[in-house]
Order: sequence, then structure tokens, then C-alpha cells
Amino acid sequence: MDNSAGSRIAVNFAKRIVVKVGTSTITYENGKINHGNVDKLCRAIADLMNQGKEILLVTSGAIGVGVGYMNLKQRPTEIRDKQALAAVGQCELMNAYTRSFAEYSYMCGQILLTKDDILDRLTKSNITNTIEALIEKKIIPVINENDSVSTAEILHNGTFGDNDTLSADVACLANADLLIILSDIDGLYDDDPHTNPDAKRIPYVEKITQEMVDAAGAPGSKLGTGGMATKISAMKKVMDHGINGVIAQGSTPQILEQILEQENIGTFFAAT
Repeated sequence: MDNSAGSRIAVNFAKRIVVKVGTSTITYENGKINHGNVDKLCRAIADLMNQGKEILLVTSGAIGVGVGYMNLKQRPTEIRDKQALAAVGQCELMNAYTRSFAEYSYMCGQILLTKDDILDRLTKSNITNTIEALIEKKIIPVINENDSVSTAEILHNGTFGDNDTLSADVACLANADLLIILSDIDGLYDDDPHTNPDAKRIPYVEKITQEMVDAAGAPGSKLGTGGMATKISAMKKVMDHGINGVIAQGSTPQILEQILEQENIGTFFAAT
């Protein structure tokens, strides 16, 4: 039985939503911030907030933006140089978000996390309390991986997988109703659409199979660290936690409204 239409209706009733945006959505290939996309994203989120939704934004891009801000042609290989770029890039990133959200009369608050923060029970509780306090005040939490102080994520080329895993962790921590991952590809396919023009989009997933994982493909852009495999893993985590998920094209951030209107775009992952 195809339950896709009925399941997608659930997204319209989602109140607390985690939106994850990848490096490729908010930057150009040279690492410069794509202010047009950032503004569209912030406007879309502001519209959802005006409807009474509670939005948490998980963003990638600190190192990538640092690359662009420092006018480098590629990422450095030394860990300390990457951490320095993350420190610089994060400031630029938050500046862009702060200015864009202010245009729509909203404030945002920065939360930087490492994997250890998620695993430590006390710190985890503090994170949850901070998130709840921001949401109560109608402030949009902007959450990123703390590359400037943690080497684990950089050494493993992004433990959080360009923050795909982080977005799932945040969704579970915040007891979200929906996780939306905006990607450089418009959903899950039965093969890699970058190399196979006949690949078909899978609109609805009730159970993640090993075949789906195998077909997820290779890592993403040169400025990011995530690929479809990490997104599938993130979706499995939230599905098991009773949270619905969507993977959709991030080049047009206003797609958030279309998702909540139950349009057949991207791939919907039904909570178990």
C-alpha cells in the first residue's frame, strides 16, 4: 500500500522543525557566502515562525566560508589552519544570518557543539535547556559544529557529516516533529543522478534498506564534507526516534513552504 500521500500530510501539522542547510546551499564554489540564498532561507524560516512554527536551524559552512573570506583556492590540510578558518568563517556566517533574520524582525542565537557535548549527559541537558529558552523567546537557534576547538570532527573529515548527523541529534534532543535536510540533490535516488541521467527519485521511504545505503553515493562538494550516505544515516536516526524527515533540494530555500504544503518534492521519510 502506498502511504506516501497520507504520511506527507503529517508535515503540515509539524510544529517544531529542524532545518539543516549544507555548505553548498549557502556558499558559492569559491567559499563566498551566497547572500541571496541565505536571505531566501531566512525569509522562509521567518514566514514559518509567523505561522507559529518553532524552527531550529542547523548550518554548515564555517570552514568553507573561512576559505572564501581568506580568498583561498582550497581548504588547507593542516588541522590548526582549518580551525582558524572555522573561527573566522563562523563569525562571517553568523553575521550573515543575523542581518538577514533582522530584516524579518527575528533574532537568532548561536550554539556551537561537538560530538562530546551530545554524549555528555550534563552538557546534553544544558544544550536542551538553552534551546528551549531560545524557542520560548522566539529566537531562532542557529547550531553548528564547533570546528575551532574540536579536532575529532576535522580529523574524521567531519564526524557530523557536514552536520547531517548533528541535525539528527538536535532533532532528537529538541523532540522535533520534523527534520528537513536541504541538500545539493533533490532527494534520494535509486542511483547517483550526478552520473546516471536515468536515476529515479524515491518520493517516499517507509524503511531504510541496505540497498538504499549502497546507492547513496560518494561525498558531496569540495567545500562540504557530507554525502547522501550521511543523510540517510541521519534520517534513520530520526525515524527510529519517531520523527518524520525530508531530504530536498536546497538551492531554492523557499522550498520549505512547498514541503509543508505536502507537495511531492524531495524524499519523505516516515517515522517508525
